[in-house]
Amino acid sequence: MDTKELLKKVRKIEIKTRRLSDHIFGGEYHSTFKGRGMTFSEVRQYQFGDDVRNIDWNVTARYNEPYIKVFEEERELTMMLMVDISGSEFFGTASQFKNEVITEIAATLAFSATQNNDKIGLILFSDDIELFIPPKKGRSHVLRIIRELIEFKPKSKNTNIAGALKFMTNVMKKKAIVFVLSDFIGEDYNQTMKIVAKKHDVTGIRIYDHREEEMPNIGMVQMQDEETGELMLVNTMSKTVRRNYSNYYADRVSYYKDSFTKSGAGVINCRTDESYVKKLLGYFKQRG
Repeated sequence: MDTKELLKKVRKIEIKTRRLSDHIFGGEYHSTFKGRGMTFSEVRQYQFGDDVRNIDWNVTARYNEPYIKVFEEERELTMMLMVDISGSEFFGTASQFKNEVITEIAATLAFSATQNNDKIGLILFSDDIELFIPPKKGRSHVLRIIRELIEFKPKSKNTNIAGALKFMTNVMKKKAIVFVLSDFIGEDYNQTMKIVAKKHDVTGIRIYDHREEEMPNIGMVQMQDEETGELMLVNTMSKTVRRNYSNYYADRVSYYKDSFTKSGAGVINCRTDESYVKKLLGYFKQRG
């Protein structure tokens, strides 16, 4: 992709997702994700009904009348976008591939965070950490994130969600809002999620295509695993083959849901032909 085409694509995504974040998600994001706590703002004279535990005894002794400490919510947060860029994300039978939907969702979330003057970071992962962009503020930083989401070419097609989560906890020492965007076909991240969710506010966003849910009956078909590259001849006419595939897929979805919800993290499921706007808004309102 040449520079002109890339910039055109970035601009198109910015216009669409920034409008969403400006008019829809800004307030929802603010009310859903709270600051790290309360920080000291000022002192003022005690008024009837104030909490006596907030009396500043040093100032009170100096002026010989009661003063209290006033606190305000510490709003500045850090959002980490963890994006799966393994081979299975480059699939789609509707109008968009999974990775294209992921890019739009990530951009919308990033602009929503920017409205609140929060920092945004990015981790692109396969079975390794492909790219880490440390959290920063500002529009130009978000545009860089969008550029990387559009044009970055991963070295590997495999997935290791647990490894990506471990990396994130190593680089993020303070509590962060973490969105993990993937199809979550992988496994073995259950225990890691329990550890990560104790420290960070984590939400999994599963993006999937409706054709992945069940195998169609279309005869003998040569199929390729997007992550391993393995070619195989599959008899889709066999009810047993179709049933085994459906059971396998349902197990992966169940594993994802259980791993996140039982650790206290949030879950969003979004099909490529559905409105991610409704999904995100519904989630924000439910949490807020």
